[in-house]
Amino acid sequence: MTSTTEKPTPPQPSSAPKPRPTTKSTPAPTPSKGKKAAPSPSKPRPWWSRWVPQGVPEDDRGRMRMVVDNIILHIHPTKVPRRTLRFTYTWGLGGLSAFLLVLLISTGVLLEMHYTPSAPQAYLDMLQLESQVPFGSFIRAIHHWAANLLVVTVTLHMLRVFLTGAYRPPRGTNWVIGIALFLLVLGANFTGYLLPWDQLAYWAITVGTGIIAYVPFVGDTLSRLLLGGSEVSGRTLLNFYTLHISVIPISLVLLASYHFWRIRKDGGLTIPKAPGEVLRRGLERVTTIPHLVRCELVYALVWAALLVGWAMWVPAPLEGIANPNVSPNPAKAPWYFAGLQELLLHFHPVIAAIFIPTVALALLAALPWLDPFPEHVGTYFRSRRGRFLALMAVGLALLLTPAWVAADAFLLDWIGWLPDWPTWISNGILPLAFLFAGVVLLHSFLRLTLQTTHEERVLFWFIFFFTAFVVLTAIGIFFRGPNMDLYWPWAMPTGTHG
Repeated sequence: MTSTTEKPTPPQPSSAPKPRPTTKSTPAPTPSKGKKAAPSPSKPRPWWSRWVPQGVPEDDRGRMRMVVDNIILHIHPTKVPRRTLRFTYTWGLGGLSAFLLVLLISTGVLLEMHYTPSAPQAYLDMLQLESQVPFGSFIRAIHHWAANLLVVTVTLHMLRVFLTGAYRPPRGTNWVIGIALFLLVLGANFTGYLLPWDQLAYWAITVGTGIIAYVPFVGDTLSRLLLGGSEVSGRTLLNFYTLHISVIPISLVLLASYHFWRIRKDGGLTIPKAPGEVLRRGLERVTTIPHLVRCELVYALVWAALLVGWAMWVPAPLEGIANPNVSPNPAKAPWYFAGLQELLLHFHPVIAAIFIPTVALALLAALPWLDPFPEHVGTYFRSRRGRFLALMAVGLALLLTPAWVAADAFLLDWIGWLPDWPTWISNGILPLAFLFAGVVLLHSFLRLTLQTTHEERVLFWFIFFFTAFVVLTAIGIFFRGPNMDLYWPWAMPTGTHG
């Protein structure tokens, strides 16, 4: 056998180039300007960075990106025209309403921890809050006054939107959403009114829910469903509590978030203009951060300080425990329904509680399509002539509304004059027809004598009826005494019980 020695196989040439030795490392490529570098794997981005701003970037692009990336700030536009930051244009009413909603939810959670939705324990919890729970009276006062202030701010915000024409297309849908938010705010206040279970709340809710029974066909069913029976009881308290802490707040938060977001989608904030001014192109725009957010923060802090001071000075009212057998005289609805209660004293309930509010809400919802002209959006009162018409509307409403209330209380007696007629005609359709005839005459005067335009007449009638309703509300609060008779405030008799 012959042994052979294997020869080593020579290495095959590789197709890959050999690495060249380098004496210094090559620097990593830097991200181009305007692009965000990927976060380092060793330092993951914290989960809360999407919620809490981590400092304000120095450049506009970074500030705009911050608004887009942050969940809370995302409802804001990235940039706004500098002119929209004028306080005397918006008065901060939309932002103030959002701040009050957050404050109400926060204080409501604290109050909920010391509250039992059952009678009479609810009233005993109120006494404990007022006297034994640390800061209980203070927190309840903030919640109470913030809720009342929210009704005012939402109303004034809608008035401001109308006066500047900011409801016109393409913002019509958001105007309707605003009306829904207004109704939810009234519902939140109304359901919360009963929770202390005192005499004031019990009889105010008794009057308020009594209005619902006048809804044709379904009024009795709705009233029983809301009351949990035929009258205000512990079941009513539980129903109101459920609506107050869950259904209405969730609806408010979701709808308000969508409302603010739609401002961006519908073209952003309206731009304030002087009468007759034509906006030029290329208006200066500033980033939301810090310009808009800073204004919102300062305004919220100022109002928080005012509310704290007011709550320390004026506690939330609390009367004796609810007693179904002893009714106050007069028994009044909550103040924001005082105008509606005043109408019930002058018209048949179907006209006062159903027909007039339904027509008013329908006209409000249709306003963007009844008055769609975009020329004067952003101008208060449309024009200089519009300001004169607005003053004229306020003056006439302040004069004619008390005159009509006094005449109906002391001179007119529709039912006595027409005893054989159905009351819904003699005390409903007939007086409403006379008032409508007066509206037609005044409308003809505006159109033919003053030669007003369509949008000027819309402006006039909105301000006229708004002022008239405010006057009716003031009369119901300050001028109605025992048996709902009229009295001067300084001659008001002390309340009696029936």
